[in-house]
Amino acid sequence: MGGAAIACLRLLNTLNQTEGIKATMLVQEKKRDNPNVKAIAETWLQKKLAFERFVRERLYFKFQEKDKEIRFAFSPANSGIDISEHPLVKEADIIHLHWINFGFLSLKSLEKLFKLNKPIVWTLHDMWAFTGGCHHSGDCENYQISCGNCVQYLKTPSSTDLSNKVWQRKNSIFDYSLRLRSGNDTVIVGCSQWLSNRAKKSSLLKDFTVKAIPNPLDINLFLPQNKAEARTKLGLPIDKKLILFVAAKVSVIWKGFSYFQASLEILKAQNSHNQEIELVVLGESDAEMIEKLPFKAHALGRVSDTNQIVSIYSAADVFVTSSIQENLPNTIMEAMACGTPAVGFEVGGIPEMIENYKNGFLAKYKSAESLAEGMKWILFEANHKDLSNNARQKVLDNYSEKVVIEQYLGVYRNLVAQVS
Repeated sequence: MGGAAIACLRLLNTLNQTEGIKATMLVQEKKRDNPNVKAIAETWLQKKLAFERFVRERLYFKFQEKDKEIRFAFSPANSGIDISEHPLVKEADIIHLHWINFGFLSLKSLEKLFKLNKPIVWTLHDMWAFTGGCHHSGDCENYQISCGNCVQYLKTPSSTDLSNKVWQRKNSIFDYSLRLRSGNDTVIVGCSQWLSNRAKKSSLLKDFTVKAIPNPLDINLFLPQNKAEARTKLGLPIDKKLILFVAAKVSVIWKGFSYFQASLEILKAQNSHNQEIELVVLGESDAEMIEKLPFKAHALGRVSDTNQIVSIYSAADVFVTSSIQENLPNTIMEAMACGTPAVGFEVGGIPEMIENYKNGFLAKYKSAESLAEGMKWILFEANHKDLSNNARQKVLDNYSEKVVIEQYLGVYRNLVAQVS
C-alpha cells in the first residue's frame, strides 16, 4: 500500500505489456486483486506467521531504539522467510528485488537468494540496502565507511552496536557476490540520481554496477482534468485557491507535517487573500491535527480509487510536500502529471523533479518560511498555465512508462547476455 509497492506494481504492469516478458510479483501478503501478484502468506496460518515475523523484528528493535518516533525507520532484518526454493524464484531468469523489509526477507534470506547465482536487479526505494539498518541516514555519512555509533536511531550507540552488526552481515553477503559472482550479474538501481549517487559512495555497494532509473507512471491515466468539473465531482469549492497535502499517514514524522502547519501560519500572516485559501488533505489524518490548521481543511481520508485520486490532483492549485526524507516521491510525479505544480523541500530526489520557478518551487530544507514563499508565489504571482504545462511535460519526458521501461529492458538484456 506504500509508495514502493505502488511503484513496483506500475513497473510490473508495464513489463507484462511488453512483448517477450513475463513478470510476477512475489509478496509477503497480497492486498490487491492482481493475477500477476502472488503471496507467500495465503492461508490463515501463513498470514499469522507473517505477522509474527513482523512483530518479532519490531520487538527486537524496540529494546534498542532511541525513541518510539523512529521505530519503523530502522530495520535489522533479523526475521524473514526463505523464498529461494519457491517455484517462481526457481523458474525466474532474473530476480528483481524491491522493498523487502518488515519480516519479509531477512539478511539470511537475502544471502540464500544471492547464492542461487541468478542475475539480480535490486531497485532501491530508500537507503536501507547500503546502511546498517536505517532507511534514511539524514546527515549521517557513516555508511560510506562502515556503520556504527548510530546516535540517530539507537539508544546505546557504540562502535559495535546493532548498526555495525547489520553492516558487517551485509558486507559479508555483498562480498560473496563480488568474489564468486564477479558482481557482473548484480545491478543496483536507484529510483533517483540522488539515491544512486549515495549508493555509489557507500562502502557496501560502491563496487557494484549502480544505475539511476525513475519509477514509471501511466501518463494516460494521470492526466489533467477540468479543474471546475473535478471540484464539483469531489464537492470542493470552485472559487477558492486549493492547497493539496498528501501522505499515506500524515502524522509520520518524516512527512514533516509540523513544517507544513508552520508554513501555513506564515502564509496567513503575510497574505491579504486568506479568505481565498482552503486546504485539501489526502491520506490518514488526525482530526485534532486538521483542526489546528489556520485555513479551512477538507480531510478526504484514504482514497484507493485512482480516478478519484486524479480528480483530487487536478482540483488543486498547488501540491505541497513537507517531507524531510525522500527519494523520488510518487505524489509529486502524480501531481505534476495532472498539471498541478508542486512545492517541496530541496532534499533527496525532489530537486530532480521540481525545476525552480519553471514547474514548481524548491523550498530551502526545513524552512517553513521558504515553503510559505513557494505557496504564495504559485497561488498569486506565477503564470499558472505555464507552470501547469511545464509540470506535465516534465513527467512526459522523464517518467512515462515508455521512457522508464526501455531503461530496465536494457539492464535485463545485458544481464541475460552475460550469463548465457
